Amino acid sequence: MDIQHATDIIAKQAETITAIREEVNKVIVGQEKLIDRLIIALITGGHILLEGVPGLAKTTSISTLAQALGLQFQRISFTPDLLPADVVGTMIYNPKDATFFPKKGPVFTNLLLADEINRAPAKVQSALLEAMQEKQVTIGDKTYQLPKPFLVMATQNPIEQEGTYPLPEAQIDRFMLKCVITHPSRDDERRIMNRFTGKQTATVKAVITEESVRALQETLNQVYCDEKVGDYILDIVFATRDPKAHNLAGLANQIQMGGSPRATLCLNIAARANAMMNGRAYATPQDVKEIAPDVLRHRIMLTYEAEAEEITTDDVIATILNEIPVP
Repeated sequence: MDIQHATDIIAKQAETITAIREEVNKVIVGQEKLIDRLIIALITGGHILLEGVPGLAKTTSISTLAQALGLQFQRISFTPDLLPADVVGTMIYNPKDATFFPKKGPVFTNLLLADEINRAPAKVQSALLEAMQEKQVTIGDKTYQLPKPFLVMATQNPIEQEGTYPLPEAQIDRFMLKCVITHPSRDDERRIMNRFTGKQTATVKAVITEESVRALQETLNQVYCDEKVGDYILDIVFATRDPKAHNLAGLANQIQMGGSPRATLCLNIAARANAMMNGRAYATPQDVKEIAPDVLRHRIMLTYEAEAEEITTDDVIATILNEIPVP
């Protein structure tokens, strides 16, 4: 593989990524990591779950990104009375000619915002399973392909759990990244206060086209992942399944279930996307370490003992990353 040629291609795409960042930053202040993760999700075609307390601009970040990309955008507010047909669509009866025709739901879009996804019951959440994995939807007896690109960006609130429905493990695993949003710094919050308490409002315009988005996704194939980096990824994921085999016996009583093979694939793809974000045509172990918490935190199930000791998945991931030898 010609690394120099790939680097030249990625350098050209860096201008596109910079333009997206600058446009989103007109509205979003101090959430650089969040914006980078959203762009990584866009590049990889993976879905992203954002978790954070209310008021941290989760929904605003996603809708602003959609404006900057100029793609089709739909928002679904997940509520307890939502039905699967409200998401994917249903068959409508036409009394004139006594036939049924499909009424497509809001899932037929490029960017789908599933707002407060854990507010809806499991039957509604599972309506997204086929859309997220196969990029298609079955209505009645016919299957329809979703537009390309198709990306689900979901938000959930980690507090106030009364009346919420935890996401099924099968659906959680379909999210490439789970990003935890924290409060901004004092300086960032001052900038937010100064920007949004006046009369001026920022206007976001589309800076790229649908073809440019597809070109970004195709460029990811140019990013090289060395076999040693691949082995490092495998070591990390396998350590979540069998800690004792990787000299991490202390974690054996803390992990009930480790990462699936999808975790390995997502870690490889996301690490290469992170390298591309930094203008490199090759992934490094540092890319893997940087993106690993967001790829793994929702794929590791802790034991009751670990939860009783208030150990989090982030603590487990940090231990694994500190102990697994870096190539």
